[in-house]
Amino acid sequence: MINRKIKRLVGSVSTAIMMMSLFSTNLLAINEEFDDENDNIISQNESYYELLDEMPSDSPIVNGTSYALYDTASKAFMLGNDIDLQCEPASITKVMTVLLALENLNQDAIVQITSPMIDGIPDDYVKLGLISGEEVTVKDLVYAAMLKSCNDAALALGVYMGGTEADFCSMMNDRATELGCTNTTFTTAYGFADPKNLTTSHDMCLILEAALNCPEFTNISTTYQYSINPTNKYTDVRTITNTNRFVSTQEIGYEYYVGGKTGYTDTAGNTLCSAATKNGRTLIGVILGSTSSDQRYYDMLNLFEYGFINFTTIAIDDNEYATAYTTTLTRFEESLINTNLLVESNTIDFSSYITVPSARAALGNTISVELSGVNVDLSKSEQSFNIPLYKTFADDVTYIVGNITIQVRAKDRIVTINPEKKTIWSTIKDILIAAIAFLILLIILIVAFYIFISKTSKRRDREFNKKSRML
Repeated sequence: MINRKIKRLVGSVSTAIMMMSLFSTNLLAINEEFDDENDNIISQNESYYELLDEMPSDSPIVNGTSYALYDTASKAFMLGNDIDLQCEPASITKVMTVLLALENLNQDAIVQITSPMIDGIPDDYVKLGLISGEEVTVKDLVYAAMLKSCNDAALALGVYMGGTEADFCSMMNDRATELGCTNTTFTTAYGFADPKNLTTSHDMCLILEAALNCPEFTNISTTYQYSINPTNKYTDVRTITNTNRFVSTQEIGYEYYVGGKTGYTDTAGNTLCSAATKNGRTLIGVILGSTSSDQRYYDMLNLFEYGFINFTTIAIDDNEYATAYTTTLTRFEESLINTNLLVESNTIDFSSYITVPSARAALGNTISVELSGVNVDLSKSEQSFNIPLYKTFADDVTYIVGNITIQVRAKDRIVTINPEKKTIWSTIKDILIAAIAFLILLIILIVAFYIFISKTSKRRDREFNKKSRML
């Protein structure tokens, strides 16, 4: 974190360009004096988690071992407790299983059920009742796994994709790593109560976010009821109803709910991951280790409503920084005019969004560019500089929302081969040559003038003699 107080220069625009040029041994420094009084500068990586350090005193109380509230636009965690604590997820494990099925399988593909797809599931776990040799579509298995949490349907999908459950778990863990999960290890395709099957509130937010990127996921997880047609082994229609109370009940029904999953085992307790979209914002909530099946829903509702009301997600407008960008580049180039260096290339990159408390957003903000400490080494032929872009709110909290990257290199040199040295003799020689050339030109002019006069005289004589004869 940069420990400097930003000086906001007020002018016709809210942009403050802070710079001063000075020279020292082999260095060109472009900087500004700052007061070391403000530590409230939040980097782009820190902005994902800094709100957790500002937990408001009126934030919802959540029954659970761990919980998190996450904004999908800014990637910021707004509220949470022990978000990196590893816990058993129970059946919300199925979100990863269904994610892989949606990403990798044709939903109309036929899965022939084998013994490894149904064996080993405890008798008291929810099942669809699949039979060895039965042929079921991927789509039917996905709906069964999501709506009714059928464990045999989830296991069938896993074995179908991975060959074995163990190999499929390797696929799950690889995908989790790709998504940025750092504390997740899946050992089961459906959420068996295994103390080694672990994830975190943080990681489940990322997994559910990836699932939401599949258009079918929201349609599936918000479906109230689904029917599976008779198969080659089952003669009746199997109708399954969504057990998620956000969808299946009016009491807890939530109009902004767009997807998620419930879970429970004796060792995991009650778990819940959910997403809600309101006014263009999508929030994800995860609760692990709740002691109450009902309370987890109410706690999730409270988290969503608190997040939508008390936090604001701000889009970073590139145009807002256009003047700062061009002015910074111009001043940087001007500072290199009398050096052997030039700006070879430049780029500007932004965070797309930041999330801040609504009270902070209402105060307004200014923008600025940080050039303090930019030191160009005149002895180096290639250098790169990352210049932070700031957004500072009226409560003196500052976010780094982007960077200007400037590449500097040495100028191309023009080399003169064997240049002629000037001496006194060479100077005299040049004068003599010029004098001779002048004399030659003068002689030519005199001769030409003499010839012209001679011809003119002869012509007059001829004309005179002609006139005399005529007389």
